[in-house]
Amino acid sequence: MRLWVCIALLSTVLCASADRPIFQGMRRAGQFARDAVGGARDMYRAYRDMREANYKGADKYFHARGNYDAARRGPGGAWAARVIRWPFLLPRSDARENWQSRVSGRGAEDTRLDQEANEWGRRGGDPNRYRPKGLPSKY
Repeated sequence: MRLWVCIALLSTVLCASADRPIFQGMRRAGQFARDAVGGARDMYRAYRDMREANYKGADKYFHARGNYDAARRGPGGAWAARVIRWPFLLPRSDARENWQSRVSGRGAEDTRLDQEANEWGRRGGDPNRYRPKGLPSKY
């Protein structure tokens, strides 16, 4: 729900631009919203594939792939890739980072590497850099 509110607000802001006619602003806002929804769908697909594959050491590949696919959609997709965090739809916060490093047993280093993979994908880097050997070609 929070994602939809942000999309609506950003669409309204883009639409209200004084430099462009109202219809052109509305069209751009609509495209931004479509890109954002598509980017969220890309992120969810990567998350779903990661859960389905259940392959040890593949999480960073799926992080990079979801962010890469979302960012390639355009400004709205890149925005969605920045806003949506792993696990799916959890905001980035110190509480979540602390939980991952202390309670889950994953450690701060693993969390840092996950964020590095996210950034790599957002910048357009090839997600296959993080692809582990033996991961089925379906993914």
